Amino acid sequence: MEKQPHYRLSRSRREFLTRAGCGFGALALTCLLEEDGILPRALASGEKQTDPLAPKPPHHTPRANAVIWLFMEGGPSHLDLFDPKPVLQKLAGQPMPESFGRPITAMGTASNSLMPSKRIWKQYGESGIWVSDWYPNIAQHADDLAVFRACWADGLNHVGSVCQMNTGSILAGRPSLGAWTIYGLGATNQNLPAFVILTDAAEVVGGPKNWSTGFLPSTFQGTPFRKDGPPIYHLAPPEGVGEEQQRSKMDLIAALNRQYQRDKTEDLELEARTRAYELAYRMQAEAPEAVDLSKESEATKKLYGLDDAATARFGTNCLLARRLVEHGVRFVQLYCGSGSGWDAHSNIEGNHSKMCKASDRPIAALLADLKARGLLQSTLVIWGGEFGRTPFNEKGDGRDHNPWGFSMWMAGGGIRAGQVIGTTDDIGLRGVEGRCHVHDLHATILHVLGLNHLNLTYFHNGRFERPTINGGRVIKQALG
Repeated sequence: MEKQPHYRLSRSRREFLTRAGCGFGALALTCLLEEDGILPRALASGEKQTDPLAPKPPHHTPRANAVIWLFMEGGPSHLDLFDPKPVLQKLAGQPMPESFGRPITAMGTASNSLMPSKRIWKQYGESGIWVSDWYPNIAQHADDLAVFRACWADGLNHVGSVCQMNTGSILAGRPSLGAWTIYGLGATNQNLPAFVILTDAAEVVGGPKNWSTGFLPSTFQGTPFRKDGPPIYHLAPPEGVGEEQQRSKMDLIAALNRQYQRDKTEDLELEARTRAYELAYRMQAEAPEAVDLSKESEATKKLYGLDDAATARFGTNCLLARRLVEHGVRFVQLYCGSGSGWDAHSNIEGNHSKMCKASDRPIAALLADLKARGLLQSTLVIWGGEFGRTPFNEKGDGRDHNPWGFSMWMAGGGIRAGQVIGTTDDIGLRGVEGRCHVHDLHATILHVLGLNHLNLTYFHNGRFERPTINGGRVIKQALG
């Protein structure tokens, strides 16, 4: 093959002068950008760039180095779980007082009568946090929780709201919070995916856009694990293929890709695919051990509810999440009720009884197990859905979507536990004090991980984009 020259000959004097002039300008611009910290030093000096998944220094001292996000997809009812409302009980069956206004709801239910909670409520722990009888096991960890009671979001329906809780926007196309995290901090284990998605039922509403990289390089996207059978396909090489042969294959593929990329240095999709092949090769060494639950004791499996059909699926994912964090996976997102399982437009008693039974024991086990292993302080655990439910009924025994005031909680990761942050109004319709937007949640999560959401930027389409778009504030009350 004929060697290509490292420069192109000028076809005319005019072209030579144009190139020379532009070249000197580019040198000056490169120097200025590098001095301002906008252009990576490796690019400015002409050095080879490092692996984008290599660990990167945080902006400040982190409180946690990993996240386990327990995503209750479909919208769990805060009014029946973490936010008791005595006034709602008194107004049961009556129209909503005019003083609360008439919100536009997903199903047009704002004129329906108010529906009380049927739950039995108790205060737990030294903190006295209220938890309903739907979550008796999680209630035993009340002193480990910081409950955010006045969360709010912008979407009315599931697709946009799940998307916003993951990416900050109700519109698809932006990077997920997990992708921003890996972009900002890199991976701590080069032999496993840095960002893992676990589901327990149907496909997540909106699909892969919820863990995509948007305009970030594809290298940082989430990796979904299978919910049936082995979590990862093809972990073992084919029979008769040894390590040397497998390595030889990878080297050949890498050489072919490098040859193809000679004139396509900005082909980020190909670069991501190349790195994925390398990761797949390295995973064959470590991933089988990381996802092998047979190594867990019978007592641990029972703790997570693997002995009960109602809890086994989500319990398996919770146990797998703990093992992945132990092996250095930085961001694990577990969907409980994937495919809007918590969506209770009718028969909320039947729906939430089922979903709470599926999640209560495994989540409590996860908190206890992390604490026993000394991992809770270095792991931020997040619980919540894309929104809550309304205080007025839908179809007589269900609740509509409520993005104006709902509950989430965090535990571990340096969060100041045993407290309630924010309040909703007397019927639990809207947040009124200590309101916390999705951007505020994201800013706080990133802060715990050592990242300043204002400084975590990526230049795209002429502007520096950041995870919280144009908003976001760190919720300082949540920090220990």
